[in-house]
Amino acid sequence: MRIRAVALLIENDRVALIERHRAGRHYFTFPGGGVSMGETPEQTVVREMQEETGLLVTVTRLIAEVWYKGNQQFYFLARVEDGVFGSGDGEEYTNPRPDDPDVGTYRPLWMPVAELTSQPVLPQEIARIVVKAHRDGWPEQPVVIFEE
Repeated sequence: MRIRAVALLIENDRVALIERHRAGRHYFTFPGGGVSMGETPEQTVVREMQEETGLLVTVTRLIAEVWYKGNQQFYFLARVEDGVFGSGDGEEYTNPRPDDPDVGTYRPLWMPVAELTSQPVLPQEIARIVVKAHRDGWPEQPVVIFEE
């Protein structure tokens, strides 16, 4: 089982995303990655946000737990403490491999919340939760989602 931890970062009615071109597909994902040995999911979010976006964040709360093909994913609300968006120092940027179909390209960007459900944002269920929560407020308890 692989465990991922992901940031939901919203500022000025926009969401931080990673635009991907990979294996012939074009889509957007929320920044995050695999939890390393000895690391908590919250620590993973902080590390991945630095690597993928250049931002130092604080994790505020768990919003959703997603099970996808037997793998667990945690989606946390985050807020910016410092950094410059787009200055990530992760391997995706220091050793880009756009011609490798297993790797592809990474580009951090801000997308208006209102566009999340009309764009290929993955997972779509999380995109829907973000749009609804932006309008109505975050759920009191984390949402649990099972996807195939």
